[in-house]
Amino acid sequence: MTKKRLAWVDVTKGFLMILVVVGHFPGDLDHPLLQYIYWFHMPAFFVLSGLFFKPISKDEPIRKAVKKRFMQLMIPYLFFLLLITCIRYVLAFAYGNTDISWYVQDFSTLIIGGRYARGSYGVFWFTTVLFFTYLLFLLLTKYLSRFYQFSILTLCYIIAHIQSYFIIDVIGGASDKTSQTIPMLWNLDITLITVVYFAIGYYAKDLLLHIQLPLWTVCTINALLAMRLTWVDQFDYHLSLKFIHYNHALLDLIIPFIFIIAIFGIFQFITRFTPFKAFHFIEMQSVTIMYMHISVDKQMNNFFDYGLIGYTVLCLGISITGSIVIKKFIPYGLFFIGDIHAKRPLLFKGKLFTT
Repeated sequence: MTKKRLAWVDVTKGFLMILVVVGHFPGDLDHPLLQYIYWFHMPAFFVLSGLFFKPISKDEPIRKAVKKRFMQLMIPYLFFLLLITCIRYVLAFAYGNTDISWYVQDFSTLIIGGRYARGSYGVFWFTTVLFFTYLLFLLLTKYLSRFYQFSILTLCYIIAHIQSYFIIDVIGGASDKTSQTIPMLWNLDITLITVVYFAIGYYAKDLLLHIQLPLWTVCTINALLAMRLTWVDQFDYHLSLKFIHYNHALLDLIIPFIFIIAIFGIFQFITRFTPFKAFHFIEMQSVTIMYMHISVDKQMNNFFDYGLIGYTVLCLGISITGSIVIKKFIPYGLFFIGDIHAKRPLLFKGKLFTT
């Protein structure tokens, strides 16, 4: 893989991270921008993860691969979980909250995580789901033939949509509320659909790494058409992985796919001529941006009245500053935000954590 191809991937991840921030804008908009973003931005992250998945042979031990992925994903998860929680609890206590039962209830919700962890923890579901998606696909590719891989993936996709149908059409109501009526640790049930997006990235690797102009043109035209029809209230499609809102089995593949092809293709072309350093820089800080931006907004909107652009600039700016501070001034900061090759605390030098 050439450096240019790697460059477009980093730039794409940076762009998608901006969309993650924009997608959590708490205000009301008079246009369906957030709806568009949710059509594809989270599936795109799973597709990108699958794109660079490396299967292991039947004779190769699985432990090393699982440890490496755990360290990359779950160490930052735990670090930011503790950091944000400590700050929240200190502030809550400082403002007079001495109700021990509130802290116990709140912390128990954080342990369960997933769709139950709201507010500052709104993005934490992604990490646990990505880790278990990786683990599931690793097991599929290690022990099963391609036929059985496809069979199980198809079954997962069907079960995922049956669950979504039950939540949306049987229980009814807003999916962010009704999805919580189905108890599940860390949103593990979402892996039923995310493993399919992950698999698309892996199986369609050659197509995605070298997007051809005819395919890009068709997908881009259809993506723009879907946006236009939604704008004029002629097309009503919604997708929310976190809250199990995916109730159209065909469109839940087609809509993310055409947008992913359109966006990947654009950045593959653009990065031939310019490095797009701003997006690349954002990608380098993406872990901290992902975990911090909601907390930043929750604190800053007490002091500032801002719209979408002000919100995005402020959340990105403070989160990026936080990322630089963590890397440069917090002991073992690089390790805590996912660099498994960085210097680590003694606790993580044992055999249990070495890869």
